[in-house]
Amino acid sequence: MLETIRNAWKVQETRKKLLYTLLIIFIFRIGSVLVPAPFLDTQVLGEWMSANSENNALGYLNLFSGGSMSKATVFALSIQPFINASIIVQLLTYALPPLERLSKEGEEGRKKIDKISSIVSLVLAVFMAFAYYLTMKNAKAVTYRTGFEGVFAAVVIMAVFITGAMAVVWLGNRVNEKGIGNGVSILIFTGIIANGPSAIVSMIEAAKNKPNPYVFVDLFVLILAVFIIGFIVFMNESERRIPIQYAKRVVGRKQYGGQSTHIPIKVCMSGVMPIIFANAFVSLPMTIALFFPPNTNGTSWWDKFYAGFTQIFSYRSPVYAVVLFFLIIGFNYFYVSMQYNPVEIANNLRQSNGGIPGIRPGKPTSDYIQRVLSKITLVGAVFLGIIAVIPSIFGAIFPDLGNLALGGTSILIVVSVALETVRTLESQIMMRHHKGFLE
Repeated sequence: MLETIRNAWKVQETRKKLLYTLLIIFIFRIGSVLVPAPFLDTQVLGEWMSANSENNALGYLNLFSGGSMSKATVFALSIQPFINASIIVQLLTYALPPLERLSKEGEEGRKKIDKISSIVSLVLAVFMAFAYYLTMKNAKAVTYRTGFEGVFAAVVIMAVFITGAMAVVWLGNRVNEKGIGNGVSILIFTGIIANGPSAIVSMIEAAKNKPNPYVFVDLFVLILAVFIIGFIVFMNESERRIPIQYAKRVVGRKQYGGQSTHIPIKVCMSGVMPIIFANAFVSLPMTIALFFPPNTNGTSWWDKFYAGFTQIFSYRSPVYAVVLFFLIIGFNYFYVSMQYNPVEIANNLRQSNGGIPGIRPGKPTSDYIQRVLSKITLVGAVFLGIIAVIPSIFGAIFPDLGNLALGGTSILIVVSVALETVRTLESQIMMRHHKGFLE
């Protein structure tokens, strides 16, 4: 990876793209850390978030925003509205025939789908900004809460968050056009990396306060993190290759076909999306519980129910780990089924005079591909589930290490984005140094 970056830096064109990408990342971090929204007490909000965002969607959103949600900055919503909108539109593309037709119309259809995604993203940004404002108001972090001043403050705060969310999408698009890699992925990568120092500090503090167990535990966590990174790289590069043989055909005096190839099926073709979906669903009960807080005395039936409920759905609970694991498997099958159509692949092979050796064309071919796909999907789903559950187990055994519930997801996203960016750099370098036909 370092060799690829060094070679890319030597080329002027790729060096400019790298510098432009770094500039966008710098602007994103400035808006995420140093520019707070008006009419808010960020200190009060930070204390409330640290006490109430451990097991719910707020902590999940705060992680992917690089901690900007707990600081109430202009980029507090980060890229989340756009990600959710893209997921919704992608799911609807397979459910609604008009969107499915647009997806098959090439470049023009893709542009129309992108416009629809932008509109859905704006709607979600408005909803999330309003919900976030209500959360801050309940936390008593809004300085003006009643009368005309309260209404004006609410409008300004929501407008700042909505504008910031759209600005983040614009920054991501600029990276796509003039930078290196996928802009949205780069910004998510930046937000997750920004939380790294706080995680390291919590590990150091735990080792200082309780050196007897936590010095060895921290070393073991670091070794395990290195092992997980290597395992993720291995699984991301793994694939199952289905052999394909094309029949020979003679046209005039020439013979066509007869070559052998394969269909590559990635073990982790769905990426990190099943983990994101599963974490959102598992954190939903705790998020709903935030709107119905218990009384201070803790003696009523609701207080006891609330305490038991939060204990069951805590990320340190075995119930959380088991539910998360099976949800990841279910979402992985669902996501792969939308991306991969064995019947369509079998029809394309028949039309091109190709086939799988030993398998008859048509339905037997599609059934064979479906069986292989089911086995590979199960392997990938179990892999994602293990990566996501391991930090939860550590959080339950060693509570002083902080919130590790999304640690596996973070590592998976960071490694996947890094591999994707390195591949993009390698392709840029290869195109730059490839000799043309006229040389």
